[in-house]
Amino acid sequence: MNAPIPHPLQSAQGQSASLYFPPGDYGLPHTLALPRVSFIIPTLNEAKNLPHLLPRIPAWAHEVVIIDGRSTDDTVAVARALRSDVKIVMEPRRGKGAALKAGFDAATGDIVVMLDADGSMEPDEAILFVGGLMAGADMVKGSRFLQGAGTDDMSLFRMLGNWGLTMTVRLLYGGTFSDLCYGYMAFWKRHVETLKCDCDGFEIETLINVRALKNRLKIVEVASFEAPRISGLSNLRAIPDGWRVLKTILRERVLTQVSPVGYGVP
Repeated sequence: MNAPIPHPLQSAQGQSASLYFPPGDYGLPHTLALPRVSFIIPTLNEAKNLPHLLPRIPAWAHEVVIIDGRSTDDTVAVARALRSDVKIVMEPRRGKGAALKAGFDAATGDIVVMLDADGSMEPDEAILFVGGLMAGADMVKGSRFLQGAGTDDMSLFRMLGNWGLTMTVRLLYGGTFSDLCYGYMAFWKRHVETLKCDCDGFEIETLINVRALKNRLKIVEVASFEAPRISGLSNLRAIPDGWRVLKTILRERVLTQVSPVGYGVP
């Protein structure tokens, strides 16, 4: 007859072992200090879209920074009417990259979240990005091509172009990005100097992604759904901006030197 198998909580003498943890401080905080999160929103004639966006910014946001690129409508006045605490930065240079760089410089939070003003991105999803950063990531980027994600604002032509550019980055830089040209992303403010965002156009998103890869940042993708723009026309031009993205990918691979990342540096 086979001997009985001892219970996993039995001691060597056959007595049941009791799991006893004496009282004391095991290094776990009694409360979890949340980081301060700055929402960075570039605008250009988005007065009709801000009423659909700004009221949905989570209540836990540390600040909302609007960077306006010389709007000719009431974008700034609407933003101030919707949020009395909004921080407005007037950026004289044109381009999404120039606006985001100005927003990064103006942000005072521990985390920056990039958000478009056209209403296509869901602000409530930002908790996924912040959660990923708090779990140990350096950067969290949204993807429209993961399980649970999707897009209602992307033509087949743009989808094919995005796929081709994404595969080019994977070939030249490694990584496993599923969606390159999507601007919903977040990272710790301390990495602004590492990323050195020095371009003016829509290629800013690609520049951030490839420099994060080159500098070996810990990158996580989360599922995100892109809704159609609520009002107005997009400033994105598929062919000219796609060409700028491709040139950025190739230039960064050949020319720009990699700088070391200082983990744990405030």
